[in-house]
Amino acid sequence: MIAAYQERCQQRVNEALDRLFIAPRDELSRLYEAMRYSVMNGGKRVRPLLAYAACEALGGAPELANGAACAVELIHAYSLVHDDLPAMDDDDLRRGQPTTHKAFDEATAILAGDGLQSLAFSVLGDSRLSPGDAETRLRMIITLAQAAGPAGMVGGQAIDLGSVGLKLDRNALETMHRHKTGALIEASVQLGALASGQASDDHLKALHTYALAIGLAFQVQDDILDVESDTATLGKRQGADIARDKPTYPALLGLEAAKAYALELRDLALTALRPFDVRADALRELARFIVARRH
Repeated sequence: MIAAYQERCQQRVNEALDRLFIAPRDELSRLYEAMRYSVMNGGKRVRPLLAYAACEALGGAPELANGAACAVELIHAYSLVHDDLPAMDDDDLRRGQPTTHKAFDEATAILAGDGLQSLAFSVLGDSRLSPGDAETRLRMIITLAQAAGPAGMVGGQAIDLGSVGLKLDRNALETMHRHKTGALIEASVQLGALASGQASDDHLKALHTYALAIGLAFQVQDDILDVESDTATLGKRQGADIARDKPTYPALLGLEAAKAYALELRDLALTALRPFDVRADALRELARFIVARRH
C-alpha cells in the first residue's frame, strides 16, 4: 500500500513543486536552476506524504494539502543545502548526487537555500495552492515559522553543532532531535490537518502525539542506518556522524536497544491514531515505513 501511496503523492507534489522554479528574469536563471536542483533531485518526500495523509485522515481532499506539502519539502530542502555547506557538515554527496555547493558553488548554494526558505512561506499564503480561508493560511504560516526557526529546526541544528565531541545524555539527545528533525515532521502533520478544514482541537492533539513519536523514530532510524547501511544505499556518506563524533542513539543506547526504541516509538504513534478511522491508514503505514526503511 505504502509504495503506491508514496508514488501518487510524490507525483502530486513534484508537479506542484516543478512549477515554482521558473525564473522570472534571465539573470536569475542560475539561482532558480540551483533551487530546482536542490529540490527535484530525488528524495522520499516523507514530509509531503505526511501532510497529504493527515489531510486525508480528516476527510480532506489531497489537493487541499498541495501548499502544505510543497512548503515542508521546500524548508526541508533548504535545510539540507545549508547543512551540507563546508561551514556546517561539509558533505559532498546528497541523494547520490553532488551537494548543491559542489554542483554550483558555495555562494549560489547559500542563496538557493535562502530562496527556498522564503518560497515556502509564499506558497502557504497562495490561495491557489492553499485554498483554505485567510485565517487558516495565517495559522499554517505561523506553524511552519515556529517549526523551522530558532525554536525548532534551526535551534536543533545549533544544538547539534555545539554537541560534536560531547557525551549527551538521553534527554539532551532527544531535545536536540525533537528540534532538528522532529519539529518539521510535526509541522508536516499539523499543516496537513489544518489544510483539510476539518481539524478539531482533539484531532490536532492526537496528531501531535503521533507526530512527536514518528519524528523521533525517524531520527533514531537515521542513526541506525548510519551504522548499518552503506553510502550507495543511503545516497550520502555512510558513517558521517561517527566520523564527526556526533552523539547518536546507537552510540548512547547500543544498536539493538536503539532498534527496540524505534519500534516502541512506532507503536506509540499507532496508539495515538486509535480515535481515527480507516482514512488514517496512510498515516499508520507511514509510521511503519519510517522505522522499516533502509535509506
